[in-house]
Amino acid sequence: MAQRGIREYDGKRMLAKYWREYISKDFTYPGKIVLVDPKTKLDDLPKKYKWLKTEKLVVKPDQLFGKRGKHGLIKANASFNEVKKWIKEHMNKETTVGKVTDKLTHFIIEPYVPHKEEFYVAIKSNRDGDTIYFSNHGGVDIESVWDTVAEIQVDIDQDIDKVDIESKLPKDTPKDKRKMFADFIKGLFKFYRDLHYAYLEINPFVVSGKEIIPLDLVARLDDTAHFECADKWGDITFPAPFGRKLSKEEEYIKMMDEKSGASLKLTVLNPKGRVWTMVAGGGGSVIYTDTIVDLGYRDELANYGEYSGNPSTDETYEYAKTILDLMTREKDPKGRPKYLLIGGGIANFTDVAKTFTGITKALREYKKKLKEANVKIYVRRGGPNYQEGLRIMKELGKEIGIPIEVYGPETHMTRIVNMALEGGK
Repeated sequence: MAQRGIREYDGKRMLAKYWREYISKDFTYPGKIVLVDPKTKLDDLPKKYKWLKTEKLVVKPDQLFGKRGKHGLIKANASFNEVKKWIKEHMNKETTVGKVTDKLTHFIIEPYVPHKEEFYVAIKSNRDGDTIYFSNHGGVDIESVWDTVAEIQVDIDQDIDKVDIESKLPKDTPKDKRKMFADFIKGLFKFYRDLHYAYLEINPFVVSGKEIIPLDLVARLDDTAHFECADKWGDITFPAPFGRKLSKEEEYIKMMDEKSGASLKLTVLNPKGRVWTMVAGGGGSVIYTDTIVDLGYRDELANYGEYSGNPSTDETYEYAKTILDLMTREKDPKGRPKYLLIGGGIANFTDVAKTFTGITKALREYKKKLKEANVKIYVRRGGPNYQEGLRIMKELGKEIGIPIEVYGPETHMTRIVNMALEGGK
């Protein structure tokens, strides 16, 4: 699972769209929310969203960081003219949050909701299923009142409709809201699982008459489910975390990914690192990364990413070439070898021979630089046409004179990590 953060706007947009389908017809969420970016013409917004002129408003940045109130980055109980002025004052201005500095570029506008009580709900994936968290004491400092949070484990094979949520709510839950909250949690859980969320936190949400309104929302999606959920997610974006600017190589792979039916991801963690990965599959990439870190090579891990969804030979070639270019720009100052781990599980429908043809083409082009950088290559793969793919890779090692160790599905998926790194320090 590759968890990727989404904007608060997108999480609330999806909630509003699917509220009646998953959550309730008896109590509602109006879903009034507007996203503003540098291209937005603020004066045109009330033509489409008439409530902007008739209601008091809240505006805040939407760039994957929290504690916005503590950083003075929320304007509440304001008119639309006040909101416009506030956005213009903050748009494209550098802001420091904690130790991170970046420009503010995206904001959300919502109705201001007066309230006295705040509630907390979150759902988080774990190895055995998902855990639901609920408290009647929501707010920015939920960690300080964590003893008020009820935790409800829902295993992978459990039906949420058969879980007695109401009896598991905290004892101080208002009696007149217990059924509403139980129904809300069940529906939210179905929404979470069906749309392949990996994490969803609403802190706080408030109740206003027959409406449940999320004031703040943080969410991450399993982006490997894009092929299954693209229609339901709609026009989704996965923005870089606040303070992190994409390199030109990351931008290039992102552009390829957006134009492809396959999945191509690249995050450069340490361009001077000695351990580079070219892993097929989102789940495989997580497992390889965990193994490298467990072996004590966290500071040497150069990248994180994946290629999956049956990319074409040309797409795989461009992906591999980008990684090889980054990897071979510098030699290790101590003369130690670098390691390229070309791994993955056993593919369901990705043609291993086709993708390996693209990878070997890139390796052939970078033969001289790979030798100069003292690169050692380890390969482990299975799936459709894997025998042909491994044969191509073995022959390439002999052809270009670079050590390439090749293994198939008879070898444990991450065994090549141990083979490469044992004694490599």
